[in-house]
Amino acid sequence: MTDFLLLAFIFLVAGVVTVPIASRLALGSVLGYLIAGIAISPVLALLHVDVVSIQHFAEFGVVMMLFLVGLELEPKMLWSMRARLLGLGGGQVVLTALAVMGIAMAFGLSWTVALTVGMILALSSTAIVLQTLNEKGLMRSDGGQSSFSVLLMQDIAVIPMLAFIPLLAMPELVEALHHGAGAEAGGHGGSLSLVDGLNGWQTALVTLGAIGVVVVGGSYLVSPIFRFIAAAQLRELFTAGALLLVIGIALLMSFVGVSPALGTFIAGVLLANSPYKHELESDVDPFRGLLLGLFFMTVGAGIDFGLLFANFLPIVGLTVGLILVKVAVLLALGYVFRVKGADKWLFALGLAQAGEFGFVLLSFTVSNGVIPDELAGRLLLIVALSMLLTPLLFILYERVIAPRYSSTEEREPDTMPEGRRIIIAGAGRVGGLLNRILRVGGFDSVVIDYSTKQLDAMARFGVRHHYGDATRPDLLHAAGIAEAKLLIVAIDDREQISELVKYAVANYPHLHVMARATDRDHVYDLWAHGCRDIIRETYDGTLRMGRSAFVALGIEPAAAQKMVDAFNEKDREAMVSVADVYQVGVPVEENEAYIARVREVFASWETDVKDRLQAIREGRD
Repeated sequence: MTDFLLLAFIFLVAGVVTVPIASRLALGSVLGYLIAGIAISPVLALLHVDVVSIQHFAEFGVVMMLFLVGLELEPKMLWSMRARLLGLGGGQVVLTALAVMGIAMAFGLSWTVALTVGMILALSSTAIVLQTLNEKGLMRSDGGQSSFSVLLMQDIAVIPMLAFIPLLAMPELVEALHHGAGAEAGGHGGSLSLVDGLNGWQTALVTLGAIGVVVVGGSYLVSPIFRFIAAAQLRELFTAGALLLVIGIALLMSFVGVSPALGTFIAGVLLANSPYKHELESDVDPFRGLLLGLFFMTVGAGIDFGLLFANFLPIVGLTVGLILVKVAVLLALGYVFRVKGADKWLFALGLAQAGEFGFVLLSFTVSNGVIPDELAGRLLLIVALSMLLTPLLFILYERVIAPRYSSTEEREPDTMPEGRRIIIAGAGRVGGLLNRILRVGGFDSVVIDYSTKQLDAMARFGVRHHYGDATRPDLLHAAGIAEAKLLIVAIDDREQISELVKYAVANYPHLHVMARATDRDHVYDLWAHGCRDIIRETYDGTLRMGRSAFVALGIEPAAAQKMVDAFNEKDREAMVSVADVYQVGVPVEENEAYIARVREVFASWETDVKDRLQAIREGRD
């Protein structure tokens, strides 16, 4: 018991200390776990810890991750993304795998080993790339959306890889593994299997039957089971039920010799439209995160630094070579699919590393006798080093490539029409609809957006927008902001909204600025910058839902509308009364003056509003 607690304490301390530091340095949580594992490897060696055994246990986090990936893959979403999934994503996986396979065969590897290496290195790091794109506000760009399509396809491609790779096993390695397994079984007893002693067609039937059980159970049995569990109204039982589902499917797949990840992935896809989807996701995700963190720490702890230092130049050279090959493939695909300018380089450099699934597949290939341990050790170093270099690739993009394209963009900003009195920054779901409303009302506007994909899509429907970065002063001047009467800021990025509002209010005092706010704190930011026409992006919709809720509860529609209007009036008054003590850049929980004012205002606010709404409800107002 003491040994177990000591080991758990070591891993938890390493993760809790290292990962937050790595995240603050923009290295990402995966690299943080790898570095944590490297840091504690001497301690584990001193304690004679079997890191490989812990890694096999932690691999169950990958099974859970693929279950969650399946939950997110609703058929409608996949169908709407089919062109980029199959074209960009499928093309990247296939072309990179073939390119790496050709290079590996040139180094003397057999075609089966070379193909396996190609598949392993074709994958990129979903965790690192998505986290970095979100942190840097690049997710909605063309490059970010293209990267997401490729990463999603890579996650899906792992499933056929897990099914296909065992077919490439080398007989001599399989025989050696069987000898080792036989010796272990002689001491500890063999593992259970439903296909031992069966011939090929019998094994296939049993395997298909097991997959059929997962499909039928996921479609027809899971919802009634969870409905029964939910009736107990005990959260821990639902968590236990979620774990029971994932572990049971993984166990069934193991009994028939199929990858557990394949079964849980299928189950996740079948449950993507289940009413229990979000509850399952929230219950499984913490276990997935802890086990994956443990898995990556064991990978870091298992890095053979002796092998790295003995082959330093070849391994670094192969890592750089892998990055260059992936960049070349991604640039070619970006050209074909019209990912242009800086977005093309963001797409190529962001996905140029190997990924966390590479660790999983390496462990899987070794355990199935596909590649030898020595080669797997070198590949593990290449995967880890390429991930460690990823932050440098993003720095290269931000500081060297992006500035060049901002001054000399591949697509020059459009010539802005003259005489328009309304400028709309952003042509997305808010700006595009606003433009339609104004046009049918008899007003012409200039709509500016930096996304060529968005503008090209709208042009196909005959809607004319203008390309450019609406946060650039020179482009705003060209759009006629000096003569404009109204500027509507409808872009997505919170910081860009604030900067544009601040610039417009400070330099064009005659201009009426209307801005989209992402939340309540953002309203105060924009108010402090001088904007007085602020629309919270979800606020009006929430008020309408409140009105509908009142009506559904039996209140007359006219009274329900008056109640919502009264709430809105009082809420606006409360916000204005505390706005002057809000400090931009200071978290509200650290602003003592703000806290004191809020407590003062809201001491009587709820009672006043409640009395007013009750009076309306009773017809006394």
